[in-house]
Amino acid sequence: MSLDEVVFDPNLAPNKAPRTGGPRRLRFTNRWVSTVQQPGYYYDASTPGLALQVTAGKSGPCRSYKFLYRSPINGKRRDKGLGSTARTALADARQKVATYREMIVRGIDPLVAAAEHRTTQLRFRATSVTFGEAVDRCIEAKAPEWRNTKHRQQWRNTLTTHAKPLLDLPIRDVDSPAVLGVLEPIWTSKPETASRVRQRIEAVLDWATARNYRSGENPARLKGNLGPLLPKTSKIKRVRHHPALPIDQINAFVQTLHARPSVSALALEFLILTAARTSEVRLAVWDEVNLETKTWTIPPTRMKSGREHRVPLSDRAVEILKIQSKLDNGNFIFPGQSRNGKDSLSDGALLQLIRGLSGYEAYVPHGFRSTFRDWAAERTTVAGETVELALAHTIRNRTESSYRRGDQLDKRRRLMQAWSGFVATPKAAGSSSVVALARHA
Repeated sequence: MSLDEVVFDPNLAPNKAPRTGGPRRLRFTNRWVSTVQQPGYYYDASTPGLALQVTAGKSGPCRSYKFLYRSPINGKRRDKGLGSTARTALADARQKVATYREMIVRGIDPLVAAAEHRTTQLRFRATSVTFGEAVDRCIEAKAPEWRNTKHRQQWRNTLTTHAKPLLDLPIRDVDSPAVLGVLEPIWTSKPETASRVRQRIEAVLDWATARNYRSGENPARLKGNLGPLLPKTSKIKRVRHHPALPIDQINAFVQTLHARPSVSALALEFLILTAARTSEVRLAVWDEVNLETKTWTIPPTRMKSGREHRVPLSDRAVEILKIQSKLDNGNFIFPGQSRNGKDSLSDGALLQLIRGLSGYEAYVPHGFRSTFRDWAAERTTVAGETVELALAHTIRNRTESSYRRGDQLDKRRRLMQAWSGFVATPKAAGSSSVVALARHA
């Protein structure tokens, strides 16, 4: 198609001209364009393809420029807007039409070219998202699947601290060398932390790929990417267990708690007697407790396993609950400092309590679960399966877990009562003899 063939065709108009006798063609002027009132289409005699559309509006006529042409791709009639007369000068409209006519000569449809340009711009803006921005959006997207709200902050802190060099980098430019530069300094010195950092970087990049912010293989993936470049964590990872109080020191420790009457001290003793996790005790509410059946039922939403857990309560555990029930504590069994039950104990309350006890500063609340586990293994004849149920551990053997339906509540009730008796017995008066659970019951 030559330039001479790109001419105005009155039949391209979407509707008839405002007056009978065919389309009205005249040479546009700035003054005429700004004053024309009659709705319809007008065509510039000096610029083939340029039209003025006038429509009736509530506050007066609306005027805008149009470019009317046939697509060089399929010959269909096309109508491309050039802007309103209030924002587009007549000279600019004529220049745009000249540019578009040149494009048609080269076989390019201006509307198709504009759509492709918008797509390219959107894709560029999407891929300009930084890794730090992707972290924020990924966390927002994944947060509903996390039961613990603290997990969100842990994710953010891990990445902002250890993946700081990546935060301002466009997500499309995060590659294996960049990820490797973050991981290598901590891979052998902090293997557990490094493993979490890698997994979370991988998750963010997978999310970004799904959102079309980047493409290609995930550079944080071990298999096929980082695996050959880093030593296996299983060879360097040093397991660090929570410090656990020795079995024979548990009575002395609890006696120390009795000398410090407070909500935190009672909560910590209750944690010891039930072998529960810190969050399970801190967030316990009265609706979960049945004092008649001496049972505490923790809902799935507060359990690490995501399954309901029934805890049989020993006599001393029930006594602690009765002490708390006499106070105006609201809904929480162990409320925080507000004393109105609206707030639970803070996340670090029990840990701070231990750190304030001379000689016990090195221990942590979670370690008392290990103390209970050691006592059950060394001082009782109870089956390991029953102990695991008392600790609310998930059975990893799929065959075994599929056949086991009960939670051995009666067996565990006898176990927890025996544990309470051991905790209450001074070492000098007690012994290291093994408790035969059935006979003891």
